[in-house]
Amino acid sequence: MPLLEISVSPEIAYDEAKLEAHLRKVANIRSNESIDFRLERRNIDARGKKIKVNLQIAYEKNRKLAPRELCQFEYQDVSKATEVHIIGFGPAGMWAALRCLELGFKPIVIERGKDVRSRRRDLKAVNRDNLVDSDSNYCFGEGGAGTYSDGKLYTRSKKRGNMQRILDSLVEHGAVEDILFEAHPHIGTNKLPKIVQAIRETILKYGGEVHFETRLTDLVQEGNRITEIRTSDGKTWPVQALIMATGHSARDVYYLLHEKGIRLEAKPFAMGVRVEHPQKLINKIQYHGNDYDEILPAASYKLVQQVEGRGVYSFCMCPGGFIVPAATAQEELVVNGMSPSKRDNNFANSGIVVAIELEDLSDYKQYGPLAGLEFQKEVEKKVWEAGGSTQQAAAQRLVDFVKGRISPELNPSSYIPGLVSKPMHEILPPFMAQRLQAAFVEFGKKMPGYYSNEANIVGIESRTSSPVRIPRDRGSFQHPEIKNLFPSGEGAGFAGGIVSAGMDGERCAEAAAHFLESK
Repeated sequence: MPLLEISVSPEIAYDEAKLEAHLRKVANIRSNESIDFRLERRNIDARGKKIKVNLQIAYEKNRKLAPRELCQFEYQDVSKATEVHIIGFGPAGMWAALRCLELGFKPIVIERGKDVRSRRRDLKAVNRDNLVDSDSNYCFGEGGAGTYSDGKLYTRSKKRGNMQRILDSLVEHGAVEDILFEAHPHIGTNKLPKIVQAIRETILKYGGEVHFETRLTDLVQEGNRITEIRTSDGKTWPVQALIMATGHSARDVYYLLHEKGIRLEAKPFAMGVRVEHPQKLINKIQYHGNDYDEILPAASYKLVQQVEGRGVYSFCMCPGGFIVPAATAQEELVVNGMSPSKRDNNFANSGIVVAIELEDLSDYKQYGPLAGLEFQKEVEKKVWEAGGSTQQAAAQRLVDFVKGRISPELNPSSYIPGLVSKPMHEILPPFMAQRLQAAFVEFGKKMPGYYSNEANIVGIESRTSSPVRIPRDRGSFQHPEIKNLFPSGEGAGFAGGIVSAGMDGERCAEAAAHFLESK
């Protein structure tokens, strides 16, 4: 099967007939000969004035291409197998459960939130009625925060597991094959719920269990092992291996572990704001004024700047997306971004966040490993109060924020609960506000037109990653002091997105299986 690498104009790259004609010319295939081809890689190169799309194409002349090779997942009937308990049904928990099926262990998944269908009502209540259900929201529930997100599948953590297994598993459960060849693949928040539901159905089909609306409330420890867990429904569960995959927002789990004397560690994290521009403005900047709105996908960007020894950078950039309320408790304001599969909304939003090191939190030393968590909570409550103690978000036009002046009016926004003009330069912690202000000016130099009052900043983007790590041994994946506890995913501090969390979940399942087999 020949592979051809070519660089073409967007007009050719996104038109199948034109692409076939170009391919025939390059590969010297005559019109009376048949050709079968498919994309193996697609990447937009917009660095120069003349935009190119780099393609890797597999093709065959006068015969059909062999089907694309996907990973084969050989799930076993585990209905009567040894149990592995998994707390949390986000990406880490989902792929830990799927891997258990392959390894011959029965996953028992305990999820505090609701299934995706039931979860929608609670999301509507946050957006329309300012009511936050602390167990069912944009972070908690089937699929975790990843279900209602852009579904971005890019990761740099390729050494931490088999990325292809995660992508192939998503395709197996209903994702389009585009994610296998796009350089920066995404699925879309409108398509993710069905995929997540299909993963759950696979787990149930092969004998696993998924228990919704069941929150972890207590642990029973004997020596260096956890022997039982207790849940909000009053049930006690004997456990042999426990994978902790609760996500970065399950603060009650950190408090529980801390109270039980199970070692935690403070870790660096980042906080900042969501910045929202008109998507047409970002397209104009990134595509150098070329009118590619009808051909190329909505443009994205990636920015980073060092300010006072700290990185300020874009995070979870959502082209053609929405800003959503991501609070997990009533008296806090948190925002996040998501995009539908077509990325066809009128706005582009991105987190712009400041790296926070432990030395930035000297005023919170008394909280030990929970210092960052307490700082997060304090800022989220302050921003909630500034917005009027609802899910309306405090906001400011971008240049006004940098100049330190009140915005007399705000730009239109995708944020459904609404925005309130507030002096974010005064509300944010001074070190955070100052670093953001300096970085925005520099971003305007890197992307002329970005630093504009056509953009709003919306606060606060505070859940980029966990400020707490649940430590584990590098070899066994076990907690250093609890031999059958396997911290996993974003909540444990070992992942940063759908794919990396999924890979980490798989590796923790493998470690748990090895532990049980060696007993």
